[in-house]
Amino acid sequence: MKADSGYFVSEDLAVGYRSLPLIREISLQVKRGEILTLIGPNGSGKSTILKTITRQLAAVSGAAYLGGEDLWRMPPKTLAQRQSVVLTERVRPELMTCWELVATARYPYTGRFGRLEVRDQAAVEAALRRVQGLELAERLVAELSDGQFQRVMLARAICQEPEMIVLDEPTSFLDIRHKLEILGILQKMAREEGVAVVMSLHEVDLAAKVSDRVVCVKGETIAACGPPEKIFSNQVIAKLYGIEAGQYDCRLGTVELAKPAGAPMALVVGGNGTGIPFYRALQRLGLPFAAGILWKNDIEAPVAEALAAQVFWAEAFLPPELEVHMSALNFLEKCALVADSGCPKVGLNEANAQLLWQAREKGVAVARSVEELAGLLGR
Repeated sequence: MKADSGYFVSEDLAVGYRSLPLIREISLQVKRGEILTLIGPNGSGKSTILKTITRQLAAVSGAAYLGGEDLWRMPPKTLAQRQSVVLTERVRPELMTCWELVATARYPYTGRFGRLEVRDQAAVEAALRRVQGLELAERLVAELSDGQFQRVMLARAICQEPEMIVLDEPTSFLDIRHKLEILGILQKMAREEGVAVVMSLHEVDLAAKVSDRVVCVKGETIAACGPPEKIFSNQVIAKLYGIEAGQYDCRLGTVELAKPAGAPMALVVGGNGTGIPFYRALQRLGLPFAAGILWKNDIEAPVAEALAAQVFWAEAFLPPELEVHMSALNFLEKCALVADSGCPKVGLNEANAQLLWQAREKGVAVARSVEELAGLLGR
């Protein structure tokens, strides 16, 4: 192992159960101050990897090092002072308060009798405050919701004052506010305190935003590993998760369901993101539609591409070509409904003003809101 390769390093690690390898050739590294995130489908082995590097499971083969020392030979107390763990098991000490549960993280630092000193008590309070859990301190663990319990378990891991923290799906069971808060806490610990963070996440969009390195887990080996800007492409994510019905777009970090089948029956005149609610409403209603005229650099272009049966495209920063404009006008001949998203029809977008004027001249129904759109469709 190279001394400067990382705080945690695994070399040709194989993990599995009953000495049968599930995933081989796992060579990972994470430095202090970095966040490494495992992503992949359910059952791919993310939790097995995390349980192995935290010694919850024995490795099938290979080596791992923590701070330059052999992970498998490290004394339990030394390991507990360097590495804290938050796994997904929901085993709860029913009769303990949250304060008492978090305080168990101080035992690697206490004497033989486990007596908490003033410093230890301060660490417990600080950890609870960090996850905004001070109000839970005197609550019994049995009374907590799943989200509250997750926050308390993170406080316990923080209270351990680790050099490395390992978390299995730390944002599970949390609402969006607490997802962002917990990931923010982990990012701050990494950046300001030099903690190495290794975790698994189901939220691919959040993994792209918070991670320094991403590991794609699928099959018998690691499918890909690298910085998020190299890992996150529509093709890689679709292959990793086997996405066939629908689409994940890495540019916006959004998931879209499959587009309605069939020839387009409606036209959405959007732009600047205003068309997105109409695209998704028509998808929910199962009505195939066309979109445009839309510029390829528009913020809503990825959603239109994912959901529209046809898009009348214009090149970025250029007026639409005459052929594109005429195709959109001709589409109005067979169009049953037009949605006007309200995007300003000025500059290059004057072409869409002409489309809407032509639709009214031809007597095509024009909806100016999603509610009006649904009403015109009798839904």
